[in-house]
Amino acid sequence: MTGRIHSIQSLGTLDGPGVRFVVFLQGCSLRCGCCHNPDTWDCAAGTETTAEELVKKAVRYREYFGKDGGVTLSGGEPLLQAAFAREIFERCHEAGLNTCLDTSGSVWNPDVEALLSVTDRVLLDIKYTDDTLYRTHVGCSIEKPLAFLAYLDEKKIPVTLRQVIIPTLNDTEDGIRALKAIAVRYPCVDRTELLPFRKICQVKYDKMGIRFPFGHLPEPSKERMAELEKVLRSAGNA
Repeated sequence: MTGRIHSIQSLGTLDGPGVRFVVFLQGCSLRCGCCHNPDTWDCAAGTETTAEELVKKAVRYREYFGKDGGVTLSGGEPLLQAAFAREIFERCHEAGLNTCLDTSGSVWNPDVEALLSVTDRVLLDIKYTDDTLYRTHVGCSIEKPLAFLAYLDEKKIPVTLRQVIIPTLNDTEDGIRALKAIAVRYPCVDRTELLPFRKICQVKYDKMGIRFPFGHLPEPSKERMAELEKVLRSAGNA
């Protein structure tokens, strides 16, 4: 089976446990205001390749993975190529490689369900805890990722919740407490990460000749991130 990828990071440390071979799949149906990869939106762009070829490349880095590392599929939105992603993960398991899926949880169909059956961990973006913000700045309802999370919990698939902290939108203590409440509600969530909003992607938008929706917003300070982390941890294990 072939699919379309945007790029590969051979030794990633920010996309799941340990050191990982990260494949960024092409295509995304959402239009998040903070998106760092607008060049992944077009489903027809990128490079066509096979699952077999990708896993052969990943295996070359096995010695760097240790006991926690492995292969992560990110994007774009990998759920848009769920059948292709499933074959990649099946081949990973045959090779003894751990699998991790980085997703918005906004797509559901039988191919996604099959993909999750061979997924060892999910990195799930909960972009906001308010449905109005979700609809305005993401393009879908918060109910989609929450329904996705409920399924992950039913299947007992370990989950890391992630949220990009964007000043003026979700950098409030109440918002962090609401995020923590979601984590507590679903026992499959064993980790929650707060990521600072960054604007280094501005050059991509400029090159593509499109407006960066959040280009006018400030990046959060280290001090503010530390304060919100403290709120998250004080609410219990995260």
